[in-house]
Amino acid sequence: MADVLVTHSYHLPYDRKQVRKMQPYPPLGTLYAAAVLRQGGASVAVFDPMLAEPLSGFREALERHRPVLVAIYEDDFNFLTKMCLTRMRHLAWEMIAEAKRFGTRVVAHGSDASDHADEYLQHGSEWVLLGESEFKLLELFRQISVGRESADDIPGVISRWSNRVNAIEIGGKPAVVRRSSAFPLPARDLIDLTAYRNAWKAAHGMFSLNLVASRGCPYHCNWCAKPIFGDTYWSRDPADVASEMAELHREYQAEHLWFADDIFAINPHWIELFAREVRDRNCAIPYKIQARADRLTAATAAALKRSGCAEVWMGVESGSQTVLDAMEKDLRIDEIVGARENLRQQQIRACYFLQFGYPGESWGDLQKTIALVRDTKPDDIGISFSYPLPTTRFYERVREQLGEKQNWSDSEDLCVMFQGAYSDNFYRVVRDALHAEVEELNGRAGPAGPTSRELWKQVALLEPMSRNENPTALDSKHHSRAPVIPSRQPFIPLGDVSGRNRVT
Repeated sequence: MADVLVTHSYHLPYDRKQVRKMQPYPPLGTLYAAAVLRQGGASVAVFDPMLAEPLSGFREALERHRPVLVAIYEDDFNFLTKMCLTRMRHLAWEMIAEAKRFGTRVVAHGSDASDHADEYLQHGSEWVLLGESEFKLLELFRQISVGRESADDIPGVISRWSNRVNAIEIGGKPAVVRRSSAFPLPARDLIDLTAYRNAWKAAHGMFSLNLVASRGCPYHCNWCAKPIFGDTYWSRDPADVASEMAELHREYQAEHLWFADDIFAINPHWIELFAREVRDRNCAIPYKIQARADRLTAATAAALKRSGCAEVWMGVESGSQTVLDAMEKDLRIDEIVGARENLRQQQIRACYFLQFGYPGESWGDLQKTIALVRDTKPDDIGISFSYPLPTTRFYERVREQLGEKQNWSDSEDLCVMFQGAYSDNFYRVVRDALHAEVEELNGRAGPAGPTSRELWKQVALLEPMSRNENPTALDSKHHSRAPVIPSRQPFIPLGDVSGRNRVT
C-alpha cells in the first residue's frame, strides 16, 4: 500500500535512437518528487517504465500499491522530455486512463504537460503542476488528504474545476524553491537499478549514474524551452554534491557519472570549491557535463580535470556567427575555439551539440559549421534539427508556418517542421557525412556503411536539387520575415581526414 504512486511516461524502447545508444539513466526529477513526498510524511512507491513494460507494469503497480494519488511526474532533468515527444505523450494519456479505470486520482507534471495542460486535463488528469513542483505536489497531496478538491490556492496548479487562465492568474508565476538544502537526495532506493546496471555493462562495460549540481539556466537562447525553471538558476553546495558523488560510487557502484544540469561550470569559484571538496573526499570518478564554451577558461578546465571531469558537451550549435547571433546565443566563434583548446590541454573530451536548419541558415553557413568541426577536431558531435518548442521566441516566430505535426514522435524523428532552406533528406545526409568524418578522425569508423568521402559526394550532388522554394529567414533584431537566397558557394572539399593535408 502507498499513498502516492509516482511514475513518468518515458519508455526507452519507444525511442529508436536511444535504444541504439543504450545509455539509460534513472528518472532523476521523478525520484526527487518521490523523496520530497516521503520527507513530508507520505508513503510513496515509484513505478519506473524506463526499461520495464509500461502499461502492464503500471497496472501491476496500481494493484500492488492501491494509491490514493498517481503522480505522472516527468524527469525535469532529462532533455528528451523537454522535446515533447508524441509517443511519450500518448503513453502518459494511456497511463492516466489506466489510473482512472482503477479509480485513482491523477496529477501530471512535466514540460509537455505544462505546454499542453488543457489536453492532459481533457484526458483525465485532475491537476497539472507548472514550474518547479516537488513541494507543490506535496501540498496537493496534503489537501487531497483532507478532502479539498481544486487546489486553486497553490501557485502554479491548474485543476479541471478551474478556468485555465484564471488558475494561472490567481496562482501567479510558479515560485521557485531556491534553498538547495530543502531537497532530500533523490529516492533511488525506490527503484531497482539492476536493469540500468545490466544495460550499461552489456553495452559499454561500465555503469553510469546521474545527478545534478544545479537547476535552471540564466541564458536566453531563443530556441530553448524553459517550461520548468524559467530563467532562474541556483546551485547546490559543492560539499553536498561531492558527498553525493561519493555515495553513488560507494552505495551503487557507479563507475561514471552524468551531471544532468542544463549548464555546469557556470561559476568559476564554485568549480574551484567543488574540486577541493572532491579531493578532500578522494571521490573523483570520471564524469561528463554540459557547459557553455564561453565559461570554459583555462583555469575552469583545470579545476574540472582535478574533480574528475572526463567529457564536456558544449552547445556550439553553428560555426556561423550570423546564425549564433540570430539564435541570441551570446557566444562567439573564437570562444568555441578557445574552449576546445583549453579542454584539449587538460585531456578532457570536447564534444559539440550542433543544430541544422535554423531559419536563415544558408549553405554557406552550413559550410562554416563543417569547417569549424574540421578545424577544431572535437572528440564527438551530436546533431539535431532546429525544433520550435512551445513558449520559445523561436516558436512564436515560425508559428504560422507549422502544420498539423508540431512535435517529433521520438528523438530520431528528425524533420524541420517549418519552411527550411533545404529538404529534410538533405540535412540528414549532411548530418551523416559529418558524423562519419568525425568518427574517422577519431579512429572509431567501422567497416559497415559508406565513408565520409562517399557521403560528401552525395551532399554535393543533392545540394542544388534540395533547396526549398520560398524559405524564410528571421531577422533577430526586428523579428521580421525576409526571403532567403541559398548560397551558391561551392562545396568545401573533404581533403585528407587524417589531418595531414586537410582542406578547410
